[in-house]
Amino acid sequence: MKKHIRVIYRLFLKELLTLLRDKIMFIFIIYSFSVAIYLGAVESSTELNNAPIAFVDEDRSALSQRIIDSFYKPRFMTPQMISYDEIDKRMDAGVYTFVVVIPNGFERDILRGRSVDVQLNIDATRMLQAGIGGGYVVAIINQEVSTFFAKPEIAPQIDLVTSYKYNPNLESSWFGSINELISNILMFSILLAGASLMREKEHGTIEHLLVMPLNALEIMAAKIASTLFVIMTCVVFSIFVVVEIFLSVPIIGSIPLFLFGTFLVLFSTTSMGIFMGTITKSMPQFGMMFILVVLPLLMLSGGVTPYESMPEILQYVMYLSPTTHFMEVAQAILFRGAGLEMIWLDLMAILLIGLFFFAFALLTFKRSIE
Repeated sequence: MKKHIRVIYRLFLKELLTLLRDKIMFIFIIYSFSVAIYLGAVESSTELNNAPIAFVDEDRSALSQRIIDSFYKPRFMTPQMISYDEIDKRMDAGVYTFVVVIPNGFERDILRGRSVDVQLNIDATRMLQAGIGGGYVVAIINQEVSTFFAKPEIAPQIDLVTSYKYNPNLESSWFGSINELISNILMFSILLAGASLMREKEHGTIEHLLVMPLNALEIMAAKIASTLFVIMTCVVFSIFVVVEIFLSVPIIGSIPLFLFGTFLVLFSTTSMGIFMGTITKSMPQFGMMFILVVLPLLMLSGGVTPYESMPEILQYVMYLSPTTHFMEVAQAILFRGAGLEMIWLDLMAILLIGLFFFAFALLTFKRSIE
């Protein structure tokens, strides 16, 4: 037993040294678990932030001024006043995303109960701001008009109070950073394990290993262990440095429990990577299979779209994937502070699926080298 552990340890060190010598891959891993997570959380934010807006106020009434004053940071930049002739020129230059035209007689017509048209010009080349911001502008104008002409009414007997759990300010960066981290865990665990085996094949070093007193289990265990060590180190750095310090995302649940779930899913995904590296004969083939396998796993595991919105038959199929259970475990722990009593079934499913993938990959790897 000690001999096998010593052999696996030596092969483990060899895998780490090989990865360190591959400078491109090493830099790519560091970037993906640091800068990429930060950019994925900040740049992909779905909130409206500092949208440039201007007004053409032809009414110049108390109501129009009230509406203009209701647009402020951080949703919108300080509104600018322009003339009607400047609309096309400013929007063509990309200066403003929104331009609101308040017509003459706006307040007077509303007081008389007449219907009034307010023109809203939107620069739709900025698709995210245009789609979200248009609704904001309409809602703010309607709210200010209703408040300005509000009449005292009998207080309703039912007062509906809305409260948001776990993310009270609806910060999309909280979800984006964690989701990016989970995606990187799943993607790089398969990539590193499979690429390490493909590297051995292409460089001819797999034959050197086979003439040594080694067996398939030792070779495969060393590759899985090295991938586990690299990914777990990157995950710890991302959580404590990138997510908590730079992005200021509060982690509600137990980080050790999340790391334990990560360890279990890595056991499964690295075995998948070894299997893919075994059945492919070149790095281009491995790359094509990697795309065909990883993209559906990431898209159908509940991280990109809600799991419940998928067809029922597809839900049953994805229950056989460890990534689906890991996505539920990670979100339950990090977002909702779930404990072991809430997620133990998913953890057990990840372990059983991982044992199946490991045994299947080991059998395939044994047959390939024989």
